[in-house]
Formats: sequence, structure tokens, C-alpha cells
Amino acid sequence: MAHALGAQVSLSLPVGTDVSLRKSGLKGCNNVSFHNNFWVPFTSLDLRSNKVQSKCRFKVVCMSVQQASKSKVAVKPLELEDAKEPPLNLYKPKEPYTATIVSVERLVGPKAPGETCHIVIDHGGNVPYWEGQSYGIIPPGENPKKPGAPHNVRLYSIASTRYGDSFDGKTASLCVRRAVYYDPETGEEDPSKMGVCSNFLCDSKPGDKIRLTGPSGKVMLLPEDDPNATHIMMATGTGVAPFRAYLRRMFMEDVPTYKFGGLAWLFLGVANTDSLLYDDEFAGYLRDYPDNFRYDKALSREQKNKRGGKMYVQDKIEEYSDEIFRLLDEGAHIYFCGLKGMMPGIQDTLKRVAEQRGENWDEKLSQLRKKKQWHVEVY
Repeated sequence: MAHALGAQVSLSLPVGTDVSLRKSGLKGCNNVSFHNNFWVPFTSLDLRSNKVQSKCRFKVVCMSVQQASKSKVAVKPLELEDAKEPPLNLYKPKEPYTATIVSVERLVGPKAPGETCHIVIDHGGNVPYWEGQSYGIIPPGENPKKPGAPHNVRLYSIASTRYGDSFDGKTASLCVRRAVYYDPETGEEDPSKMGVCSNFLCDSKPGDKIRLTGPSGKVMLLPEDDPNATHIMMATGTGVAPFRAYLRRMFMEDVPTYKFGGLAWLFLGVANTDSLLYDDEFAGYLRDYPDNFRYDKALSREQKNKRGGKMYVQDKIEEYSDEIFRLLDEGAHIYFCGLKGMMPGIQDTLKRVAEQRGENWDEKLSQLRKKKQWHVEVY
């Protein structure tokens, strides 16, 4: 432990064999900050004994921020690393898996336009997946367009690694934005056109049952053949979900067979500061792994681009174009995830930048696809 800034502090809280600092509410140590969504297991404090009575008082020497937060989380079962191919379509719409809601947590602040929730689902280890895959959800009720038939499956990118937020391989997390439709003439909400599945998930309570299909998808799988590769990630809103999974695997989890030593560069586009998703987690990685992680935000309602307009992800691409193109030439993977509307602006920007550099973007894009460096998932 580092003692440079550390005075001793007393700590009084219930202690068990699986308690996290996130739940403990550790306070009084000025040089340690554990945010709501970035935490490490309580066992990293090395209490040396699981036989500690509840509400026991003891002293802990403050660790430096870097040492404290760099303690990675042990995961299980490690057999999840053994599969040579990703699991695909283990459960289909006609025979879905019945999973259970563990928790629903609002992710955004009061000034965010709309509501986005982090939803943890217990699948009991029966619906394994890899980082970058999606689950399908079938909301309850019947399809209004097909009376007597169930609703169509709605796909959601999984926002956790294969070990889930509990690190035991039994849960998965989704990042879901409540869908609200406003009548263009009246400006009022129109309940008949709401997003049935997204709202069902955001309104769910712990213990509720949901019908699950999948997992599905290969295009966004995290390539791990080179642990020192560069990964450039472009997300808008809930499109950050697969990238949260990547980054937890790279920087939070202790996976014996995967030790990341490359560069992960995340660009996240949202409306404003209150709309940022998993910001505390990402800020923690930025603080602790400055040589391996970069994090750039495009806040459309708070920032201006160089032309005085709203700042979008494509404006960040233009800002860092020389570096991004160099990294792509060196073999970097680039990913895009979010609403379909993000891609035209991004493609136009990439084409314009390429032309300014004397390159043909269509040829370059063809090469990126051929070398499997280009990954897109939009909805």
C-alpha cells in the first residue's frame, strides 16, 4: 500500500464475504474516490479473514488512487474463456429463455433529455455470450399488427462482459433508453406510439420475468488475437453498451488469458453532461491507465465545433483526423454503434478528410473491411 497521502481512517459497516466498496459508502479518505458506477471488490482491501462480525470497527490505511483502483476484479467461471467460437442463437423467438430482472437503475441526470436505464438480468449462466453480442427481448402482450401473436423481438447490445456485473457469469446488463414519441402537431406524448419493449424494460422491477433470445451477432465481437491492438470506438447514446463491455474486460477484470496492453480510444456523443453514460467508470480508466485509454466526449448541446455548430462525434473525428487515419493505417480497429442517423455524417466527414489528405475514401474503406478493421452496428 502507498502511504504518501494516507492518514488512517476508521470504517464501520456490515462486512460479509462478498461486499463491495460501492455498497459500503467508504468516506473520510480524501485521496480515494469510488464513484457510483466504478468499484472494486471489498476483498481487495485484504482484510485477511472472512470471519469478521458485522458492524465490526477496524482501521484501514488509505491507498493511493492509482493503487486502489488498479486492483482488478477476479472473475468466474474461467471456463467461459474456453469456447473457440461465440455462442449464437441458443434461444429463439419460439422458444425463448425466461430470465429475471435483478435491478433497474437510472443512469442519467435530471437535465438529460429522456431517461436511460442500466438493467441487470439474471440468466443463471444459461445464456452465455461474448463481448459485443446482443440479446433479444420479447415484451409481454400481443402484437397490435398481428392480433394473437407476440410482439417482435427487440435487440439490445449487451453492456457487460461475459461475466456480468456480478463477475460470476450469471448476469448480463443492458443499456436502454426509454422511448417517447411526441406528436409533431400537438407536441404531446402519444402513448400509442411508445417504444413498447424499451419502456417495458425501464418500468421493470426486481423479480420480474422477461423472455430472452440469443445471443446474436458477430460483427462487434472484440478481436483478442492481438492484446496490444488499438481499438477506436465511436458511440452515440446507448450505443456505448458494447464499448462498456470491452473496457471492463480490458481494465476492470482480472482475466488470466487476456492482458490488454494496447490503446482503447472512446468517443461518446450525447446531448449534455447529464446524459453521459458510465462516465465514472470511464473516468476511472482514464485516471489509472493514461497510456492505454483515451476518452473524448461530444456534447451537442454544450459544445461547439470549429464552425460554431453543435458538436457531434464526426466533429471529433475531424479534430483528430490525422491521428485516427495514422492508427488505421497501422492496423487499428474502428467501431461505430448507435442510431442509424450517426453514420451519414460520419461517412461524409471521413470522406472529406480523406480527400484533404489526397486519399480515396471508398478504396480505404474497402481495405478496412477486407482486413476486418471496420465494425458497424446501428439501429
